[in-house]
Amino acid sequence: MLYRRFGRTGLAMPVFSCGGMRFQQSWTDGVEVTAESQRNLEAIVERALALGINHFETARGYGTSGEQLGRVLRHVDRGRVIVQTKVGPTPDARDFESAVERAYRDLGLEQVDLFAVHGINDRDRFEWTFRKGGCMEKAVELKRQGRARWLGFSTHAPLPLLLEILRDGRFDFVNLHWYWVFQRNLPAIEEATRQDMGVFIISPTDKGGRLYSPSEKLRALVAPLSPIVFNDAWTLAEPRVHTLSVGAERPTDFDEHVAALEHLSAHGGMAPRVREIADRLQGELEATLGREWVGSWDEGLPEWCDAPGEINVREILRLRNLALALDMHEYGKARYNLLSRGDHWFPGNQAGVVSELEWSAALARSPHAAAIAPALREAHALLAGDPVKRLGSH
Repeated sequence: MLYRRFGRTGLAMPVFSCGGMRFQQSWTDGVEVTAESQRNLEAIVERALALGINHFETARGYGTSGEQLGRVLRHVDRGRVIVQTKVGPTPDARDFESAVERAYRDLGLEQVDLFAVHGINDRDRFEWTFRKGGCMEKAVELKRQGRARWLGFSTHAPLPLLLEILRDGRFDFVNLHWYWVFQRNLPAIEEATRQDMGVFIISPTDKGGRLYSPSEKLRALVAPLSPIVFNDAWTLAEPRVHTLSVGAERPTDFDEHVAALEHLSAHGGMAPRVREIADRLQGELEATLGREWVGSWDEGLPEWCDAPGEINVREILRLRNLALALDMHEYGKARYNLLSRGDHWFPGNQAGVVSELEWSAALARSPHAAAIAPALREAHALLAGDPVKRLGSH
């Protein structure tokens, strides 16, 4: 295992973390945990530790995850592991405080190494966190009491809001999205680095392209590596990234990720084979969609909250690009059909009504203004289907 300094926390963080969103038995609190489910989680923790993965991350919102992990931690040397939990902000900070206490009870711990405000995804949750008497004050008090060694936040926020949160200055680390299919958050990584913050990448395998079930075209383009190995190696080639989450459902889920360690450059930067594959993928995007479009499609686009009909223009076009160029239709459908559900984890609407809306003002800064509405219509025809049930806040 490789380890990187997790920003100003000084923690030696393994480049892979064990994320707890998928190893729980149920999303529902209070269900009786079966012996089989608990044995599986114990085996996951045992395998992670054998590989040198000693960072375990869960959240109050992950059903039985925290409780089940807590049962295992009772039998693990506390000094051997880095434990992180997350609690979402609430309008009433007293509810946040109650959820924090429940998270600690589930884990059976008086102190966690890393505590995160979970899902500061929109302006409402920003206000709940930072206003006077809000959730941030409760989090800071945890740190003052020694119950949380370091404070951070997780987010799916659009980049402008994400940068605003980072510049608050009180957080020591951030959980965010950034990987080959979604590179927009690089300025946030740069800002986190300026503040010497730890950088944790959320869900590089699932949100990073459903890479456990890739299209044949994607599989061929990244050969001889697998899509998971390529994406891990590409992401970790950025030295300002410290760890990637592996949402393990079984002990063997770590194996393919660990194989990516062989493809990291010993001298920093991107290994030649990984660079070659990245160039190949970029070439396929340009051959299919046109170099001019690929180089500037996202320039001047409104955020979903400022777009006509609150259509999530930027995300829809990203999914369209990947579906057309790399046959990533299943990934595109899974993500697209989360839209229009009023969920802050994946906000904004689908593009079904795009022709009924006026776009000239919203696209005044786009170099592709005339092409955006047709591209949105195409994406809707390509990807729309039955609504997808959200599988969790990662």
